[in-house]
Amino acid sequence: MIRFDRVSMRYESGTTALNELSFEIGRGEMAFLTGHSGAGKSTLLRLLLLLERATRGQVVLDGRNLSQTPDRHAPAVRQGVGMIFQDHKLLADKTVFDNVALPLMIAGERYADIRKKVRAALKMVGLEDRERSWPLALSGGEQQRVGVARAVVGMPPVLLADEPTGNLDPELSWELFGLFRTLNQRGVTVLIASHDLELVRRMRQRVLVLSKGRLVDDLVPGAPAR
Repeated sequence: MIRFDRVSMRYESGTTALNELSFEIGRGEMAFLTGHSGAGKSTLLRLLLLLERATRGQVVLDGRNLSQTPDRHAPAVRQGVGMIFQDHKLLADKTVFDNVALPLMIAGERYADIRKKVRAALKMVGLEDRERSWPLALSGGEQQRVGVARAVVGMPPVLLADEPTGNLDPELSWELFGLFRTLNQRGVTVLIASHDLELVRRMRQRVLVLSKGRLVDDLVPGAPAR
């Protein structure tokens, strides 16, 4: 589903964000990315969204070689990926319903289908009674769950999250990770960048550890560290 083959990313400033990075995540797998600030976690996720391009190597997503995908096909790639950000990125002037509906509206779906899918997504995250609320009227945890609903409303096969619990307390963080586990159990491939090592450990899933743009460990629950 996701494959990095000797991927390097070097910015014009001379900074190397990723260095000869290789790994593979299978369809329906759940994995975490950890590492120090600046280790390359966010850059890795941005490459999967075609927000940036690797300097060298191959990035493959669901059988498509993103390294050879032209910019005009980037929107089609992104439609197959749900993305959750730390700061929610909700539109304050739109209701919860409209925020979640946005990807479907951009895709040109019929309103009857949009309404059905949005309500199903909100029910999944426990916010079916808040569809007419404004984002600023919600708690931080509720806002993040709206972000999750928006990311999965189109039922993408891949879900990415970049430090999604950075602004949440431990209880809400655990609740959100439990939601990710539920989505994974439904067949979604999930990749989460997180600095919360204790929370990651409790999830007992595969952990990819980055340092200075390199993969320095690939930990599987129950297996000895390399």
